[in-house]
Amino acid sequence: MTAAIESPCILVCSVDAKTGYCFGCGRTRDEIGAWIDMTPERRRSVMAELPARLETVERRPRRETRRARMARERGTLA
Repeated sequence: MTAAIESPCILVCSVDAKTGYCFGCGRTRDEIGAWIDMTPERRRSVMAELPARLETVERRPRRETRRARMARERGTLA
């Protein structure tokens, strides 16, 4: 039996173009890709940096959501 790998992923997988950090977890694309091969110590080191990184990402969605588009088309706010 293999131990589960701890991950900060919350399934919000979109990267902020300005910072290069994922909107959901705060990791870079390179870190996400290398996560499975990182040592537990390296993963914990990256995870310690994530709260500060998430403070720097812009909190707007990259694309217009369906709900926002429908509201815009109706002329109302979502």
